[in-house]
Amino acid sequence: MQNNKSNKLNIGIICHPSQGGSGIVATQVGLGLAKRGHQVHFISRALPFRLTEKHRNIIFHEVDVTNYPLFKYPPYTIALAGKLATLVKSEKLDIIHVHYAIPHAVSAYLCHQILGENTPPIVTTLHGTDVTLIGIDSSFHEITELALNYSNGLTAVSRYLAEKTYSCFNLNKQIEVIYNFINSDVLRPDLRTPEARAKYLHGSEFLIGHMSNFRSVKRIPDVIRAFHLIQKQIPARLLLIGDGAEIPSARHMVDELGISQRVEFLGSIENVGSILAQLDLFLLPSEMESFGLAALEAMACGVPVIATRIGGIPEVIEDNVTGLLFEVGDYQAMAQGAIALLTDKPRHKAISIASRQCVVERFPEERGIDMYEDYYFRLLQEPTS
Repeated sequence: MQNNKSNKLNIGIICHPSQGGSGIVATQVGLGLAKRGHQVHFISRALPFRLTEKHRNIIFHEVDVTNYPLFKYPPYTIALAGKLATLVKSEKLDIIHVHYAIPHAVSAYLCHQILGENTPPIVTTLHGTDVTLIGIDSSFHEITELALNYSNGLTAVSRYLAEKTYSCFNLNKQIEVIYNFINSDVLRPDLRTPEARAKYLHGSEFLIGHMSNFRSVKRIPDVIRAFHLIQKQIPARLLLIGDGAEIPSARHMVDELGISQRVEFLGSIENVGSILAQLDLFLLPSEMESFGLAALEAMACGVPVIATRIGGIPEVIEDNVTGLLFEVGDYQAMAQGAIALLTDKPRHKAISIASRQCVVERFPEERGIDMYEDYYFRLLQEPTS
């Protein structure tokens, strides 16, 4: 097939349906490709979290897993492989694009074993903990390496993650770095309104936020500890957006510190721009981020971000220009940095403007979709194996 964007592809996208970054990016890629006329088939155990926009070129296929008494855990990896093989034949897929290596790249490998030379090119996009945490576990390392090497193409969401993957696995191919991206027409500063802010504030307070899937790697206690120090010196409130395993302990910690009247748990929200744009500051004190999509979404809304100087974060945030970076665990320095920034209006405004400009210029949606689309066509010109 010639690398001609007038050719429309039949693309299978496999992703986790939860609210983590890999599922969000997969959804953004699929929606962008569908708007360009490609047929996109989302394949997952449930509807992806942000796949709420209807489009005639998008079809969702749910993977059914039968619960036999013999199995302690449902064999999702095998069920996904079988579903994928069936769809390749029935829908004549041109590309299989799996997001997050475990278990999706393994399922794609099994699909290849079923279909042989009739398997379309497989693209595996690495998002972070599928390499830095799960993939290097002794239980998964060898099968992950096998699946990555059977992929026709590998992409990573940051240079950091690409280099980390090379160091963890013996790979037979190059990794293409394709940064995550933002639709800055949807996430934008002008969504900020006095009426919307008044829902969360009483008087002249600062509004601080955090958004994640509330796993331990996000260091939610550091968010709460930093805010606890901030609100002692300036009037502020904290919005916690998202859901996950750390929510119960976070609620307990907020109660123990006596700040429950200043903290609101909003749960999962689809239209995050309507909330992010109301913030004065965003906290992301993670112990590991391969990119930091939540930070990028806040920046698109003109919200300065305080984050940790780890992983791919420095590729997204320039310290003291588009945000502030600190060492992992140093919530006291983060709190002092937040107070200094919030009480310095000219500096806060400058970082806000620079944050938005950075997203528009460096991480636009069209460029990201272009890169994935071009990558597909390049692989289609190569012989599959």
